Amino acid sequence: MSKKNAEAILLRLHELYPQTECTLDIDDNVFHLVVRAVLSAQCTDVRVNEVTKVLFEKHPDYMDFLEAGEEKIGRIIKPCGFWKAKSHYLYEIARMMRDDFDGKVPTTQEELMRFPGVGRKVANLIVSEMFGTPAVVVDTHCMRVSGRLGLSSGKDPLTIEKELMKILPKEEWAPFGHRMVDHGRTVCNARSPKCEECGLLDLCPTGKKKVKHG
Repeated sequence: MSKKNAEAILLRLHELYPQTECTLDIDDNVFHLVVRAVLSAQCTDVRVNEVTKVLFEKHPDYMDFLEAGEEKIGRIIKPCGFWKAKSHYLYEIARMMRDDFDGKVPTTQEELMRFPGVGRKVANLIVSEMFGTPAVVVDTHCMRVSGRLGLSSGKDPLTIEKELMKILPKEEWAPFGHRMVDHGRTVCNARSPKCEECGLLDLCPTGKKKVKHG
């Protein structure tokens, strides 16, 4: 995919989704976003936002997580699924903040990925949303939609991330990921994309082929 074609797609995405943002709730507490991002694995952002309202009312700070312990945390986050593993991750993240990071969430992808339950996708989300570091968040929507649009050919998130970084301006890295989520949820879903209704159809090789062949 050439930068010229990528620019055309990017411009169209701005027209289709002029206002875009992370679908997880974000406040001024970095630890809160780490928690939400860890809980979002195999769970909808809507449910995570609902559950964490209760969670942070009872345990607003990482030290409160340490005091509460895994069992109490687990009971609250149970609706998010895989709650035993996730409660262990969150407790360990709180412990590492206390023991290894002077009570703060680290500011680099590499350090964030030392936390259990935090992979590159989550690390990129944290640094881009909270620390202003340009990063592409490659989730399932981004993988699927960027592939269908011909923006990437990779099969794994890291390869796709590198491909997108080469053709997108740095200032667009984070909002591009959000727009991929917007488009993936509303139009370009996994099983039955609405190609005939898609505002990107004339720029999408996959969609044009699908419509042509019925």
